[in-house]
Amino acid sequence: MSDERKYRHRGYQDSGDRDRPTRGAPPPHEKKEGPRGRGLGSPTETVFRCNSCGEKRLLTEDLPFDATCTKCGTDLHTCNNCSNFDTSKHWECSKAELIPARVVKKRLRNECPQFTPKATQEFAREADPAKPKPSDARSAFDALFK
Repeated sequence: MSDERKYRHRGYQDSGDRDRPTRGAPPPHEKKEGPRGRGLGSPTETVFRCNSCGEKRLLTEDLPFDATCTKCGTDLHTCNNCSNFDTSKHWECSKAELIPARVVKKRLRNECPQFTPKATQEFAREADPAKPKPSDARSAFDALFK
């Protein structure tokens, strides 16, 4: 009767050693060499994105006060583009105790001394010179069946 149990899941009338996996090293897996796509060790870059249109801009130096977006033309030195902007906090700023007055219009340029551009880490796109990018759908189709 002990060999033909109705319930075979672990823990139910288990003697302990029969169905338990052995402890120790995990089973060997094949290790892939080279880049693995998105994950730890993949190339990243620090970028700043416009809050209005999403235009990407590299953050190599500080964002000037009079900076505007190259795509949509909106001001970039605004509360909406600041890393301290938080709607759940007092005056909608995580550093509200350090600013002298509330900024009413969050989408307009302001001279807040606590402004820090909202930077994000994004995966860098590696351009592969061996693969030419097709300019249109027809050339992409032709490249598939060469």
